[in-house]
This record gives sequence, C-alpha cells and structure tokens, in this order.
Amino acid sequence: MALIVQKYGGTSVGSVERIQAVAQRVKRWRDAGNSLVVVVSAMSGETDRLLGLAKAIQNPPSPRELDVLLSTGEQVTIALLSMALEQIGCPARSYTGAQVRIRTDSAHNKARIQEIDGARIRADLQAGRVVVVAGFQGVDEAGNITTLGRGGSDTSAVAVAAALKAEECQIYTDVDGVYTTDPRIEPRARKLNRITFEEMLEMASLGSKVLQIRAVEFAGKYRVPLRVLSSFGEGEGTLITFEEDIVEQAVISGIAFAKDEAKLTIVGVPDQPGIAHRILGPIAEANIEVDMIVQNIGADGTTTDFTFTVHRNDYERALSILQSTADALGARAVDGDDRIVKISLVGVGMRSHAGIASKMFAALAKEGINIRMISTSEIKISVVVDEKYLELGVRALHQAFGLEKESG
Repeated sequence: MALIVQKYGGTSVGSVERIQAVAQRVKRWRDAGNSLVVVVSAMSGETDRLLGLAKAIQNPPSPRELDVLLSTGEQVTIALLSMALEQIGCPARSYTGAQVRIRTDSAHNKARIQEIDGARIRADLQAGRVVVVAGFQGVDEAGNITTLGRGGSDTSAVAVAAALKAEECQIYTDVDGVYTTDPRIEPRARKLNRITFEEMLEMASLGSKVLQIRAVEFAGKYRVPLRVLSSFGEGEGTLITFEEDIVEQAVISGIAFAKDEAKLTIVGVPDQPGIAHRILGPIAEANIEVDMIVQNIGADGTTTDFTFTVHRNDYERALSILQSTADALGARAVDGDDRIVKISLVGVGMRSHAGIASKMFAALAKEGINIRMISTSEIKISVVVDEKYLELGVRALHQAFGLEKESG
C-alpha cells in the first residue's frame, strides 16, 4: 500500500463542483489501495480578496495579522473537501497547519518550514482516513500563525511528503505536466515524461511557472519524487526525479524564457578593484535582485563598461540608483533597455556534449536575432535578445534541437 501526498491548487478547488471532482479523484486513489494525504490551497482568487480587505483597513497590513487573515482561505477549502469526501463514503479529517504542527520560523508572510510532526496524520491514516491538510501555512515556536509566501502550498505538500516518507508527491495543477517549452509560444512543444530536479530548478528559476522553486529545492534535498499532473484530465504527467534514474537523457530537456527583463549599463567607469561592489552595492541595498552580469574592458584599457539585468518592475528604481552611482564614479554614461527578454536552453546532457552553445547561436543568427548578453552554467545557456524576437527565438531553438521529437 503506497503513501501518496497530493496537492491541489486554487483553480483545482475553485468551486463546489471542482472540490467535488477532486473528492472523486482522491477516492479513486484510495479505493486502489493507497493511503492519501491531500494538501490544498485556498479557492482561486480568495487570497487576493482577503489581501484587498486587509489593505482597505490598514496599508500596509500588520504582517502577523495578515497571516491570521490569509490562513483562513485554506481553512475553508480543507473543511469543504473533507465534507465532499465524507459525502461519497470516504472517511476524511481536515487539519490546519497549526493543528498538524507544521513548525516554521517567525518570518511572517514568507516563513520557512523547520519541522513537521507527522504523528496525528499517521494515526488518521492507520485508521483508514484521508487526511486533508491546509497548505501555505504553519505555526512558529510561540504559537503564531505563519504563511509561506505565494505558491507556498507546493512547499507544504513536499515537506509533508518528506516528513511522512511518502512514495510520491503529486502536484495537481491546470497543466498536464512539464513541457519542452510553453505550448502557447510553440504549439509543437512536447510533454516530458521525466525531468531531473536540477533541470526543473533551472526551468522554474528561468520563468517556467509550473512549480514553485522552493518546492523543487525541498524535494531535491529530501529526495521526494515529484509528479506534475492535471486536475482536469487523466494521464501520467511529468515525474521530476534523480539524474541516475533517467536511463536515456536528452541533451536538451527544455527552453525556458523570462519576459519581464530589463538591462542597465554604466559606461566608462575606472577599471580598479572593488568597482563591481561600488556599482551593485547600492542596487542590493535597495533590495533589487540582479541576474546576468557582463563586464568589458574599454578600448583605452583603463575603464570598463558594466552591464547587468534586473526584473522589469525594478527598472526605473535601478536606473535612478545607477545614475547617482555614475555621478559618484565619474562614469561617461548610463544606458538602459526595458524591452529585452531572456531565452534559456536547459539540459543535464550538456555536461557530456560539446557544441551546444555554437548550435544555439547559429540557430538564432539564421533568423537574424542579435544576442545582447550570454550567460552559461553547467546545464544552462541563457541569452538576452530584443523583446520582439521572443517567439521567433523560442521556436527556432525548439526546432534546431528537435525538441518536438521523443528522446531516446
């Protein structure tokens, strides 16, 4: 008898009818002889509604009280799903994060899970019940309700699966798995049967919204097999697993992209030790995350041009900070562009195959796409290009690497 943890997101439990459909699916898994723990999010739109109420009264809201308020969204869903299960003859019991004792640190609105007491869940499972747990929430050492930040229900599910040593953690969402790229951009995108944790982490960090990054990190750390499935159809989904478990590994598994990028350049700063810190220090102090960085020595050999990318939402603030820095450093100019995108190839097979970058650059050049920046890691190559070339670039690379074909 397998122990399975299933997680259903907001769209999957967005109405009474959808909650009843989830209950039927859970019952089928239980009737097949499995023990089930189900982690659920708030109904779609509910967290935003509650946040709006809070801001109408206090803006910004008190972090502690906001957690008390936001956690009620999942409390509604766990009770309704438990009722739906009981209604179809499937014994069930619901628990909030505090009742389970999902213990977190005290960072309200973005808490991190520290440990989970699985005793109550195990007792219910042994009694033949389905256990329904509120995702996204926990409790700190002082007994305060905490929440884990946006997408935190994925992390809750993985953490519960790790604590219970579950055979698999299944994340049900509105897509039926992980694709080679976004099917809305490239209609020939293919669903992957398997992908490694490393690749999924890269895909998630580079713009793929299928899974929350923290959940993938957690699953990799505690060796919890993850599977992405659709709430609205049947199928095997995509298994996120360990590299050694994938016999025939494709060179490239997928293409990720990030639309919300902006690029900043400070031209003609002195080429001397500590200059990178003097440029990026004020950016970091403003809590602006920097992604790609390129530094070029100027033609005179005494100055350097320094380019970096930030999220587009941070562009204006970063530009203002950089202009102040340029004045202080005596730089020649500051340049910016908030109409760029990042396209990335991801694949653990890159480690053992040469010529991937060359093939990527050739495919883009063939379409007349100019590369503005390049960044590489062991299993990833990213390029920055003009925003207007996003769809053309993704399709060209998808075709060049034959990602529409089954690997192996």
